[in-house]
Amino acid sequence: MPYDWKQITVAPQTTIRKVLLNLDQNSMQIVLVTDRQDQLLGTVTDGDFRRALLKGATLDNKVEQAMNSQPSTGAEHESPLVWRQRMQQKSLRHLPIIDKQGRLVDLIHDKADETRQWSNPVILMLGGLGMRLRPLTQKVPKPMLMVGDKPILETILEHVTGQGFSRFYFCINYLGEMIQQHFGDGSRWGVHIEYIEEKQRMGTAGALGLLEKPLEEEFLVMNGDLLTKVDLSALLSFHQQHQHQATVCVREHQQQVPYGVMEMGGTRITQLVEKPIYRYFVNAGIYALSPQTLQQIPKNKPYDMPQLLNELIMQQQAVGGFPLTEYWLDIGQLPDFEQAQADFDLHFTRITPKEKAYA
Repeated sequence: MPYDWKQITVAPQTTIRKVLLNLDQNSMQIVLVTDRQDQLLGTVTDGDFRRALLKGATLDNKVEQAMNSQPSTGAEHESPLVWRQRMQQKSLRHLPIIDKQGRLVDLIHDKADETRQWSNPVILMLGGLGMRLRPLTQKVPKPMLMVGDKPILETILEHVTGQGFSRFYFCINYLGEMIQQHFGDGSRWGVHIEYIEEKQRMGTAGALGLLEKPLEEEFLVMNGDLLTKVDLSALLSFHQQHQHQATVCVREHQQQVPYGVMEMGGTRITQLVEKPIYRYFVNAGIYALSPQTLQQIPKNKPYDMPQLLNELIMQQQAVGGFPLTEYWLDIGQLPDFEQAQADFDLHFTRITPKEKAYA
């Protein structure tokens, strides 16, 4: 069934925030920027958004500030064979097709969508008490709370395995036996799961010091109370490309001050800003780490991820930020849990890109 490319076109004045929602929902992993006459102005992908955010753009900026204004294209009069050859030569997954006037007439995409298989381990931190979600977590560990028709952790596992990862470490503590009973060795999902049992509360990174064998390649660490569509393959590739010791997924957070803010210079007011909005990058609880970082973590002692990151920074090790543009929700409190229930069908039960390509 051909894909209607008009569903993924936006105007150049559309905000990055709205385009990201389109990108998350359209399954094509690209958005086309056009004018009212269907003239192709540019294309935008997750990578374009991340680069723009790292350069200082915000989610309220216009998409034209993030788009690739000179994308590779195919001409309408060329044969499909020429289009495919161009895609192969330039390692493209998408190729917009334009007519002689530069108007968009089609979008060619790679329907094979072969998923790369990664040998890199994924470590899930699952030992928290979930105190802010009581009484829901009185008898059930937070990762096993039902969101939609399955536990949070099962949704995480399915999303991660769908990106080609199959080696997992589950770090468990509070009611960890429920997690182990449900997931076993992972064979039901076609993956291998090993368990790291914390005898005491080890903090957000201390369980890494309990690994029996040192890891020999980069690995991912993720909190077990997140619902997200993060592209972990892109995260790991970004980490490797920039040769970071640690790469932290970051999320833009906005906070509006409900008052007029006085900026002072000595005793004088230099400027009054009415109800300003401040923007920050916050830690999203997802990391790519190089195996050397494990040498920083003490054995059998509580230790937190911020400690690790700060120590690496003080040692002038490369610590990078990877802006999250996909759906992300930290289920920390009851309102977050209720939001997760509302979001689940929209973000986690649609046809996958691979299924759609072969529909």
